[in-house]
Formats: sequence, C-alpha cells, structure tokens
Amino acid sequence: MGNELAVVIMAAGKGTRMKNPDIAKVMYTIAERPMVEHVVDLSRALDATRIIAVVGWKKETVIHHLENTRKPVVCVEQSPQLGTGHAVMQAGPVLADFDGDVLVLSGDVPLLTYATVRRLRDEHQSTGAAATVLTAILDDPTGYGRILRNEAGDVTGIVEHKDATPEEREIREVNTGIYVFDKNHLFDGLVHITPHNAQREYYLTDVFRYLWNQHLLVRAVAAADPTEVRGVNTLEQLEEARAVLAVRAQLTI
Repeated sequence: MGNELAVVIMAAGKGTRMKNPDIAKVMYTIAERPMVEHVVDLSRALDATRIIAVVGWKKETVIHHLENTRKPVVCVEQSPQLGTGHAVMQAGPVLADFDGDVLVLSGDVPLLTYATVRRLRDEHQSTGAAATVLTAILDDPTGYGRILRNEAGDVTGIVEHKDATPEEREIREVNTGIYVFDKNHLFDGLVHITPHNAQREYYLTDVFRYLWNQHLLVRAVAAADPTEVRGVNTLEQLEEARAVLAVRAQLTI
C-alpha cells in the first residue's frame, strides 16, 4: 500500500450502559475474545507497523490483555478523559518519529472487516487526501453526524444532527468515527483544536475544520454494509454483534 500505517485504537471508555462498572467496555467478549482483540487482529491484518491502544477505565485489565498477546500493543493512558481529540493526542509521543498514515479505530466496533478498511485506505492514498472518513448509509440517520460533499465527492463538512438544517437532516450518509489521516496533518490539526464546547472536550472532528481552513482534501468511503460500523454500547448491541459474528463463522466453514 505504500507508506507505513499506524493504528490508534480508542479503548478508554467506561461503557456506562453496559451495566457492569467492573469491566472495561472493550473487554466484553464476542466469539470468546474481548471486543478490542478483534480490532487488534484487524490492525495486524492491515500490516500496521505500530498499534497503539488508548486506555482509561479499568486500564489494568486492558493493558494486561494487550501486552500479553502474540505481538504486544503499545498502551497509552488517557487521564482525565477529555474527548476523542484528546485521546489521539496521547499517542503523539509514540508516533513522534513515525511518518505515514494513522488509522483511528474504536475498540467497541468489533465487526469492521479488512475489505472495508482496505477500501478506505486505498481511497486515501490514491487521492492524496489529508484525511479520509469511513461513512455509512443509514435508513434512519437520526442522531448521527451528516456528511456533506461537493460535486466532486469531496467531504466539505460533518454536521452533527442537532446542528443540521432540515435539508441536511435528509442526508443519509453519516460519520462512523473511523478515519485515516496523514500523520503530519493529523497532529498539526490537533495542535489547533480547542475545548470550546459545552463538554469542555477536544473533539477529533474539529481537526477537519482545520484541514478545510488549510484547503486540504478530505475524502470519504461508505461501508458496503452498515452493520460493520455498529458500535457496542449496550448489552443488547453486544448480543447483536455476537449473532453477526456467529453467522460469519458459519459462512466460513
């Protein structure tokens, strides 16, 4: 694929809606393995030269598991947890001497496939984009950030549902929170984002505003199957993900 790939896995969340405060959300099991391990396996399949997990809640269990896998993952702590942009900032020191693409994945999105991420990165590299967004086309996009594109198909905006106009809410293409960035553009952008919002958090999506202000190209690829990009935030969603993987396992027999 050309230049090297690093992967940053978001794995710091508490998972309040999972009902068990003693378990880190990414350690709930699917197909007898923690969710985060499925994401690590995907990263390895992509030949990532560096895999970094950003840990936080119940970090000891996550670190112990990931550092004892066949190819250890570098764990960095996010404390306090000040948003998605702040999470990626924690990977900065580990990537200081890295030059290539940075793929941002979520430890609670275990159904993502190699083929989809390969398409994402192929688009990123073939267009020379500063960043490329994985999107999904949903029948009901309520609550999700909408993707705005120009006639050339370039991404020109990501608008949160609450901020969207009635016309923008008709858009069915949504942001999944999975991205690939040129490393230098990513960390240049992170320097410029601020926590000027109600939550006082640093949002990774604010990096895109910086990229657009610099007149840099942002592209997008839509997942062929929206099921792949489902996050697991509740026990019901956990059971749904288990069912999807069970079906996939049957299909490969």
